[in-house]
Amino acid sequence: MWSQRFPGHQGVNIIRPTEGARSYTIVLRFDTLEHLQEWLASDARRQLVAEVQSLLERGDRVAITTGLEFWFTPLTPVQGHPPPYKQFRLTLSAIFPLTLVVPWLLRPLFQAKPVLGRPVVSTVIISAVIVGLMTYVIMPRYTRLVAGWLYRHGVGRRPMLSRHALPQDGSRSEQDKQDL
Repeated sequence: MWSQRFPGHQGVNIIRPTEGARSYTIVLRFDTLEHLQEWLASDARRQLVAEVQSLLERGDRVAITTGLEFWFTPLTPVQGHPPPYKQFRLTLSAIFPLTLVVPWLLRPLFQAKPVLGRPVVSTVIISAVIVGLMTYVIMPRYTRLVAGWLYRHGVGRRPMLSRHALPQDGSRSEQDKQDL
């Protein structure tokens, strides 16, 4: 891949189309938005796109995602993004245990090196460890693990009910309970 020769390149994934679909998705990761933009504006990329232009049904399309939204990128174009409440629940269920475990695991380091145990310094270290774990270890695997629940809405299912749409007695069907 030509992009590997550019500064900040961190990897590439090629997502093959699902059965019945024809679209491939190529995910390029760069360490900074500036490095990505250098690649996107490069002559090398323009030349590669020109070589395959006849194979592109809808032309060259670029979508840039950063941070949390990347964790919730749909696996297929048909899925759409998960509802915000599911993103919230999933993120909280991953971060909360880390906020308990990471400080506990780092306590011996903070005791051995008192300067690292100072409130602001230790908070920065703990936050960096949690964000690193979330970004590179936990969320990529966790979202794949719970993809069935995360992306289940719309197609072939009843829409989610809000509290305002509940029957007068406040009851929910078994399907509604599973969706929550």
